[in-house]
Order: sequence, then structure tokens, then C-alpha cells
Amino acid sequence: MTATLLPPVQAPNAGDDVRRPRRDWYPFALGGLLLATAVLYLWGLSESGWGNSFYAAAAQAGSESWKAFFFGSSDAANSITVDKTPLSLWPMALSVRIFGLSSWSILVPQAIEGVLAVWLLVSTVRRTTRSSAAGLIAGAALAVTPVAVLMFRFDNPDAMLVLLMVGAAYAVLRAIEAPLDLGAVRHPVRWMALAGVLVGLGFLTKMLQVFLVLPAFALVYLVAANTGVLKRLGHLLVAFGSMIAAAGWWIAIVELWPASSRPYIGGSQDNSILELTLGYNGFGRLNGNETGSVGGGGGGTGSGMWGETGITRLFSSEVGGQIAWLLPTALLMLVAGFWLAGRAPRTDRVRAALILWGGWLLVTGLTFSFMAGIFHAYYTVALAPAVAALVGIGAWQLWQHRGTPVGACLATAAVLTATVTSFVLLTETPDFVPWLRWTVLVLGLLAAIAVAGLGWMPRRIAAVVAAVAVAVSLAGSASYAVETAGTAHTGSIPTAGPSSSGGFGGGPGGGGGGMPGGGGGMTQGGSTTGGTQTGGAPTGGGMSGLLDSSSPGAELVEALQADAGDYTWVAAAVGSNSAAGYQLATEEPVMAIGGFNGSDPSPTLEEFEQYVANGEIHYFIGGSGFGQSQGGSSASSDIAAWVADNFTATTIDGVTVYDLSGGADQ
Repeated sequence: MTATLLPPVQAPNAGDDVRRPRRDWYPFALGGLLLATAVLYLWGLSESGWGNSFYAAAAQAGSESWKAFFFGSSDAANSITVDKTPLSLWPMALSVRIFGLSSWSILVPQAIEGVLAVWLLVSTVRRTTRSSAAGLIAGAALAVTPVAVLMFRFDNPDAMLVLLMVGAAYAVLRAIEAPLDLGAVRHPVRWMALAGVLVGLGFLTKMLQVFLVLPAFALVYLVAANTGVLKRLGHLLVAFGSMIAAAGWWIAIVELWPASSRPYIGGSQDNSILELTLGYNGFGRLNGNETGSVGGGGGGTGSGMWGETGITRLFSSEVGGQIAWLLPTALLMLVAGFWLAGRAPRTDRVRAALILWGGWLLVTGLTFSFMAGIFHAYYTVALAPAVAALVGIGAWQLWQHRGTPVGACLATAAVLTATVTSFVLLTETPDFVPWLRWTVLVLGLLAAIAVAGLGWMPRRIAAVVAAVAVAVSLAGSASYAVETAGTAHTGSIPTAGPSSSGGFGGGPGGGGGGMPGGGGGMTQGGSTTGGTQTGGAPTGGGMSGLLDSSSPGAELVEALQADAGDYTWVAAAVGSNSAAGYQLATEEPVMAIGGFNGSDPSPTLEEFEQYVANGEIHYFIGGSGFGQSQGGSSASSDIAAWVADNFTATTIDGVTVYDLSGGADQ
């Protein structure tokens, strides 16, 4: 019997990389993040009612009429459209068609879009860095950004816009790394075409705002794409063509459709989608010359109705609590990222990502800072993906360089920056969890000191310390996020977080009931309180201002619904928000005279008189909020005066109404 000789088992050398098989934790971590995000965005969603009734009413109209669906009409009888392109309305309208009209069916599409945006950002950053942790940090930072929580629980177009922009960024970064084999499904030109399509759909969501990311997209592809210069230019032309096609088909149909058989283009003064694009929703937002608007802001560093402009605007009391929590840290990470990238190859994917997200942040941030026209704090949700991505990428880079003096110093500076920013922003709301700001400050200072020594700690201990530092850096933002999710938001100017001493619409958390600089809806004659008129026209329950929807009582709703089938519109009211409340309560078409601001020439007095003569409108609702605008039409005022002169006023549920069914008094 012979013994089998086995080679002796040798102990590993100290320098050998011996690792035990580890379970892949990423799917569980990603699932947990997305589940927590979904809970945050869906929790108590119906408490916000219709959210922005302006868009809710258009979604209701689209659920009743495919023509209203296509054009984005405010009512199913297609009198006028909303003042945006309609893509964001389509998921809401389909939801209402499937589930019926409710707060949940209106708001849940935006929550889903928010979860998808977080997922897509995680995937984008993870692919860039080849680090699951980096992607998860970026996703968490986006998920708990207060203004993101606000918009992903609200029915404005911004949720869809953010999702499409993140998708376009993903496609551009995929194009940079894609193989050049023309037969490959993932050829860069295909990815660039997809990016163009997504940007084009972004235009159909919120018009020219999506173009703010284009300089970053074009620059990064020209700099970092893995092909020759001429091919890079050619691929950009393909992307441009696909963008034009994705947006242009709808624009072309609207422009070529006979104006007599389509709704009036809300927000324009000459019934033109091109004028709306370039004017009220375009260059007017930059210079403040928005014909038909209720006001503009000051240029340079001046102040106006929409707040003070200038380089510090994003850190002001009105805006800071929405987006600024990690903004200074992201800027620091951007500079540090380029420094740490050193002399990496031109096609280095990390540096390419820094160019893309950094360009997105700088161009959009500077535009928001200096635009003199209509500006709302919630616009800054467009910055949230860039801020979050830069923080995720920067955290990964600092982890990679944790053993170097430069990396240690930068890590300490990053945590300190986030800590101090959180402390300052939490100080703006001293009555909100008063102990939190001091806790964040103390723990943040300790974490800043600890991360300086990451390179000299065992890997597992270093990972725990880094995780604590990330958690502390997100704590302030997360607290505002939870407060936002737990607060009902309605009206046209919602803001995130708890109430502070300043802010649009009465400050953060105020629900957006009033205009910046003084509460209430803009009305003709008399003062306003909470959007309800207290002078000029008779007051009573159910009336509204320019920015708040009406809340009609049961008796008025019953009156409007009576014989509804005999009329094209059960009522007409000045201003879209006023009309929206009555329409949502009755689920019957209500004409919004003058569109959102009551300043569009739709209908004209002559057209309105003809509608009345034809028996198409049952009631005119008086006392609606409408304001003096910049060069807008006076048609709404003329109509209101004509109705008051020719019809008898009655009061139902405290609201002044005029029965138009009998024709004008002789």
C-alpha cells in the first residue's frame, strides 16, 4: 500500500491578495434605496389634493378627449391649452383614464418618474466609476434633495423633465465608451441618437429649459468620444437631427393645424406655439420681457417680483433650502475631480462624466442665478441630478486617493463644506427640530477629522467611517425631505421644507399660495389674502386668485352639473386656476378665459358673445383672480365687464355667478 503524496499546503505570503468569496450586496442595497425612495415619494401622496390644479385639470381634460390629450388643453371642449408642451400631461391623463379621477391618479406618475430617475442616476454613476457605492451615494443624494422630493410628489412638468435629462446623460456617456463596430447594436451613433430623442422629448415636456444641458453634452462628446474629430461632429449632427425630429413632429402638427379647429395656444398673444416657445417660455424668461406675464425681475444684481438675481441667488433664503445642501460640496468635488484625474487619457470615462455633470451644473445654475423673468425656487430640481452625480463621483475619487495627503485633505474639506452648509441652512428654520443643526455640526466636525485618517485605517473600519461621513452630510437635506413628504403642497408655487422667514409664496413649506413678495392671488381692484379676493368683486367661499384654484361648495357644483350635456362649457371663469377648480369638482368642461394669467386674447369679447348667443356657456363665474400683465390682452376684463352689464348676478355658496343661458339682458 502506497501513500498518495500531496503537495504541501503553503501559507500565503503577507503580500498575497487572498480574499474570501463575498456575496454581491449591490442588488440588495439598490433594492433598499429604491424601496425607501418609493415610500418617501408615495407616502401620504393624496394629502396634496390636486397639487397644481392648472395641470390636474388638463390631465382630467385629456382623459376625456383625445384631442385635449394631444394638445394639452385646459378643458375637454378645447378652448385653450396650458402654457407648456403637453408630454408631462400624457402619463397623468392615461392614469386618470385607467384609475379614474383622483388625487392619487394625478400625482402617482410623478412619483414613479422620480424613482426611475434615481435608479437611472445610480446606474449612470456606477457605470462611470465601476463602483456600486458611488452610484448608491449619488442616488441617495438625489432622492433626499428637498426640491426633488417636492417635484416628484407634484404634478408640474419638472418630474418628467428630470427623468428625461438623466436618461439623455446616460445615453451620452454610453456613447463615449461604446465600440466603433458599425454592426454593433451599441454603436456610439445609436446612443447619441437616443440622447437626441430624449432631449427632444424634454422639449415636449418643458420647452427650452431642457436645452440648458446641451452645451455640456456636446462638449463632453467632442472632448472624450473614442473616435476621430470628424466622426464626433457627425455623431453630434445625428443627435441634433434626432432631437429635432423627436420634438418637431408635434410642433409642426400644431403649427399646420387650422387655428379654427384647435384650442388657442395658452401663454401666447397670437395663438402661436413658436411665439410661446421663443417668447413667454423662452427668451422672456431670461430678460424679463414676458408679454402677458404678471411681472418680471430685475436684471444684474437687482431685485424684482421674482427675487434678487445674482451669483448668490441659489444660496438665498428663498432657494437655499431647496437645493443648496450639497451644492458647494459638488463644486468642490468638481474641481478636486479634475485635479485627481491628472493626466488621464482623453477618453477617460471619469473625467468625461465630470465634464458632463459639471457643465450641466454650471450652465443651468448660472442661468437660474441671473434670469430676470419668471423664476420659482422649484426650478432648481433641474440641478439636483448634477449635484448628486458629482457628489457620488467625488466620494469615490476621494476614497481611491484616501492614502495620499491630497486625498485626505480634500476628504476633510468635502465633509466640512457639507456640514457647514447644512448648519447654515438649518439655522434658517430655527423652530424646525432645533437640536438637529447642532448635532449635524458636531458629528460633521468629528467625521471631517476622522476621514482624514481613512488611508491609515483597516479597510472595513475606513468603510464604516466613510459611510458615517456620508450619512451626516445628507442628514440636513434628508430632514427637509421628510418634512416635505409629510406636508401637503398645493398651488402654483410650491416650496420644499419647513417654513422660514422668507421665500416665494410665503416661504418654504407654504404650499405656494401667493406671489413672491406678498401673499395672495393677483386680482383686479382690492387687496388679496391667501389668494382670495377681498376687494373689488364680491367675496365668498370657493373663489380663487391667480395662483390658487377654486374650491366650490356642493350647491354650486350641483348647479354647474345641472343640464351639463346641453352646453359645451358648464361655466367660464377668468384665469386657468379658477376654472380648474370648478372643472375638477364637476368633471365637466370649464372655459379658462385668458389662460393662466387671464391675459391671453382667448376668447375675444366678440367670440365670447357669440358663444353665449349660441347657448354654449351656462354660467360666468365672477370674482375670479386676474392681474395686470405686461402688455397682455384686456379681453378678460372686457368680458367680465360685458357680463356684469348685461346679466343678473346671483350668489351660490358665496360665489357670484351669472346665468348666461337666457341671453343678454335687453
